[in-house]
Amino acid sequence: MKSRHTISMSLTLFLVFAVTGSVNAQPAYIPPILPSIPDKTFNIMDFGAVGDSLTDNSTAIQKAIDATSNAGGGRVIIPSGVYLCGPLQFASNLELHIDSGAVLRMLPFEKYPGGINEGTDFISGTKLHDIAITGKGTIDGQGSPWWPYAKTENAKRPRMVSFRDCNKILIEGVKLMNSPKFHLAIQGKTSDLTVQDVIIRAPASTDPVNPSHNTDACDVSGKKILIRNCDVSVGDDDFTCGGNTSDVLITNCTYGYGHGVSIGSPTKGGVSNITVENCTFTNTDYGIRIKSDRDRGGLIQNITYRNLKMTNVGMPILMYAAYNAKEKEYRNLQKLTPETAATYPSAPVTDLTPAYRNITFKDIDATVEEGNRAGLIWGLPESVVSNILLENVNITADRPFGVYFGKGIRLVNCKISTKEGENVLVLTNADVTIDGKKVK
Repeated sequence: MKSRHTISMSLTLFLVFAVTGSVNAQPAYIPPILPSIPDKTFNIMDFGAVGDSLTDNSTAIQKAIDATSNAGGGRVIIPSGVYLCGPLQFASNLELHIDSGAVLRMLPFEKYPGGINEGTDFISGTKLHDIAITGKGTIDGQGSPWWPYAKTENAKRPRMVSFRDCNKILIEGVKLMNSPKFHLAIQGKTSDLTVQDVIIRAPASTDPVNPSHNTDACDVSGKKILIRNCDVSVGDDDFTCGGNTSDVLITNCTYGYGHGVSIGSPTKGGVSNITVENCTFTNTDYGIRIKSDRDRGGLIQNITYRNLKMTNVGMPILMYAAYNAKEKEYRNLQKLTPETAATYPSAPVTDLTPAYRNITFKDIDATVEEGNRAGLIWGLPESVVSNILLENVNITADRPFGVYFGKGIRLVNCKISTKEGENVLVLTNADVTIDGKKVK
């Protein structure tokens, strides 16, 4: 039996999606398949849950999930109320529906099973299929006491939602807030993932009162992924994916604090066929960031960023392959000069050497935080960034855009305004043209 209407939202608009108007064209986007959930409902109140913000409902809610699974699947309802809860094991053919007015709240730090010794994920599952978390309610991680342990050796922190090697997944409508670590961690051999109309909130990592750390909004890897209509502001990557990821569309999202839309840093297995379009970025540390290093790289290709609006971002466009460089002269990317970049040592090419190619930035407007640079493309001496197109890109910044170790870098109808002038770039070992004219 098909799922209820909240799950069966049409993806008609995305049945055919192809990047056009660019020589860096990529294959048509094929949207993910939505989960199919049996039309049965199970209310957690019938299993002893109490929404009084005091009772530990771990056993009651797990009983509801298990009963639903034993019945062949269905919908677990969390009605209005505040429900404290410990770690939950998800099941196939199951939808966890959090009603408007309902808050599913992780047990407080001092009562959470395993604490920093185990860091057991809150909602988790492996090798599942046809699963969903929906509704207008909230999942609250009560993460503040966990965040100071981000740099404590051997301390482990729970992720809010963690699915691995699953397929046909839907996360829709809910608000996720203050996770101890990542909010959504959907990884491994995952396929057919839809995240839509979701709000994700945690304080910025630079918050002067209560900074959060490593609170990534969407840490996702896999194939056939759709992220749309989401509103995100967190203390780390607003979106990131690792290697073995392809066929991704991110559209109509609003990004606030955080590290922007990222790829990497682990990219072993490759990343390809990603489109980010119709999104806004405000006060984000980066707009677009592609990061990797020699011990974790792969081929990153056929990526398109288009129709993006960025306001007061730290750096609109950043691509580099020296993410783990330990020498301090290579760490300050805002002030990295061509002369310094030129001294970065070469290394033999291996299966883990990062390679970036066939990437398009089109119809992007950005203003940059005071004192910062317009952007940076920094390849490796042994693996230069290649075939990059910037078209109709307008950036206003204090410091110029840098291109280090790149070839086939083309600017078409761009206006990059800095204190150095318009379209004045800083280069080393770079083959760049602006409106067809080679930059010397």
